[in-house]
Amino acid sequence: MREDVLTHVASNVRRLRQSAGLSQAALAEAAGLSRRMLVHLESGDTNISLSSLDRLAAALGVSFVEFVSDPARSPQRIEALAWRGNQPDSHATLLGSVPARSDAQLWIWSLAMQENYAAEPDPEGWHEMVYVIEGRLKIALEEGDRIVEAGNFAIYSSAQPYEYQNVGDRVVRFVRNVVT
Repeated sequence: MREDVLTHVASNVRRLRQSAGLSQAALAEAAGLSRRMLVHLESGDTNISLSSLDRLAAALGVSFVEFVSDPARSPQRIEALAWRGNQPDSHATLLGSVPARSDAQLWIWSLAMQENYAAEPDPEGWHEMVYVIEGRLKIALEEGDRIVEAGNFAIYSSAQPYEYQNVGDRVVRFVRNVVT
């Protein structure tokens, strides 16, 4: 079984925060989170959104991948579960990352029928490339919804609210590349 993306976050946030000379309160404020959330995160006792992890990483001056990965392993092969939906067939796994202008991430996603994933906007300049392997995916964007069938793809700016929705009659599986 693959490890969870939060496996290394508790030790990474503590190590990076102390290295930066920040208190828990100062880091929480810089990331726009509560100190209580940060205390629970450092103790490994909380669930947190991917966008909150992004904000913490940015406040510490590191990439999302560096923030969630095992510091002893190469980021090219992370294979960590990052999101679980309400149904067993809905999940996202961060497969790996390579440097781009800042960062590039490779994910494999799966959404059960009627499942969705809503995301907060990423920073300006971030983009996503989604390739649907099987099923039918709706990507709800401010600029207009896109329906992506198996064998097709979509590329868009993720610096806007967006949502993945399974609008088909079976599990939808897709590859997601995030480029920052």
